[in-house]
Amino acid sequence: MVKQVALYGAVGGVLIALLKFIEYKYFVHEYSSEIYGGLIAVIFTVLGIYFGLRWTRAKEVVVIREVPVRMDAPFVMNADKLKEVGLTAREHEILALIAQGLSNREIGEKLFVSENTVKTHSSRLFEKMQVNRRVQAVQKAKDLGLIP
Repeated sequence: MVKQVALYGAVGGVLIALLKFIEYKYFVHEYSSEIYGGLIAVIFTVLGIYFGLRWTRAKEVVVIREVPVRMDAPFVMNADKLKEVGLTAREHEILALIAQGLSNREIGEKLFVSENTVKTHSSRLFEKMQVNRRVQAVQKAKDLGLIP
């Protein structure tokens, strides 16, 4: 009995597979141009997305900047440049503290002045050095030899 059920099941499976194959062949024969057109559209879509993502990817740019390091001699401030820029002693002191990474509040606490006084000195310092930001002021001061 089990052998008969297995035999009928196997024959039925083969017949179903044969019918699906015939249906597939009819489907492919009847709608061949639509199938091939669809396949070509899918292939071009995939290729377009792949190359679009590949070509518009952000390029990695490596910037190398040489920074001169003076290891042989201690830092000597360029007094001529300090006079040329026109910084006062207090502004120069605040510039050095800015270069250390201190905030306006921390600079005020260290120098025993208010935060507004530090802001005033900083703005005058930026104006004299012709910069807009703290980082720019520090970089320009290092380039001019005003701070180590």
